[in-house]
Amino acid sequence: MARSVAAPAPRRLGRRGARTAFVGLPRPLSAAARLLRAGIAFAWRRRRLQIALIAVLLAIPLLGGGWWLARHSSLSAVEHVQVSGLVAVHGTDAAAIESALRNTADGMSTLGVNPVALRAAVARYPIVRSVRAHASFPHGLRIEVIEQRPVAALVENGARTAVAADGVVLGPGYLSSTLPLLNAAEPGAGTAAATGALPATGTSVHGSTLVQALSILGAAPRSLLRTVTRVYSGPKGLTAALRSGLLAYFGDGTRPHAKWIALTRVLADPSSAGAVYIDVRLPERPAAGFAPGTVRPGVSSTETESSSGSDPATAAELSASLDAAVGGGSSSGAATTATATTTTTTTTGSSSAGEPAPSGSAAPGAASATGTGSASEATSASPSEPGISGETPAG
Repeated sequence: MARSVAAPAPRRLGRRGARTAFVGLPRPLSAAARLLRAGIAFAWRRRRLQIALIAVLLAIPLLGGGWWLARHSSLSAVEHVQVSGLVAVHGTDAAAIESALRNTADGMSTLGVNPVALRAAVARYPIVRSVRAHASFPHGLRIEVIEQRPVAALVENGARTAVAADGVVLGPGYLSSTLPLLNAAEPGAGTAAATGALPATGTSVHGSTLVQALSILGAAPRSLLRTVTRVYSGPKGLTAALRSGLLAYFGDGTRPHAKWIALTRVLADPSSAGAVYIDVRLPERPAAGFAPGTVRPGVSSTETESSSGSDPATAAELSASLDAAVGGGSSSGAATTATATTTTTTTTGSSSAGEPAPSGSAAPGAASATGTGSASEATSASPSEPGISGETPAG
């Protein structure tokens, strides 16, 4: 009896056959495609999910197109531009900067402000440090200009130009009578001293002396910056000459905020009245030097050592005011001067240690301070200041 053999039924393509549709794709993309297809197939077999899927697929292009139309239509076009922050800028530059910002903003939308284009519009004005834009839907735009203010007048061969705290040359158009002078021919002034000419507007100054001096002036509060007439390099480092004739020894450009706080507190102390110099090279131990024969307020001429600590409330108030003026950038250690006490010591030799007085800013009695006289010095928390020649504690 013959036995019939039936042909095997063809096998259905299962998961292994389904993968052939994505053979040409990388493995991660192939896996994602299979997952997406499985999700669509699962949702398509259920009516509610099918409706939701269709709604999402229709909403995505509609929302994208609606956003694009709103952004490029008059519905969100910038119509009202307000420019603020132009304080140091004046004259034609102020009008040109504002006009450039307005013209650039007119083609923008409140849904897509381009700050890079606004900054590029005023890039040729070194007085502008940065630009911030604040959109107000539907048609308002407020542009805030952040300036880099001039802090010094750089002098070379009788020519002057304004310089910002970061060393950017702003040009002679931003000079004023209140800016302190900074000699470009100072030792260590860099290329300005080497070439004998002022750097071009928009470029940066080089040289350690100029950079450190600008750092000190940039940290000064505006009220004190207006009292400085000149900054130069002397025997005790960087020295600031004030309009009253007082000299302030900063030494170098480190910890400028702490040094200004120390200087402010010494100036606020009534016992420092009549001082010819204030040394803040160590801001924790500022020192005030007096000319020979000077009688400090409230101290008899026969006293060689006394205590006259500054009012803690006054010191704290001055510290808070200075911190607010410089943006809260005081260095560490400056707070310790709030409770420091002041003692009087006697020094021999010159009260200014041979410091050359800048022209036009000599203090009354400063000429008699040189020689072999004695000068009373107010130092904080220490009877002898390291690094100050000729200072000895009172016997």
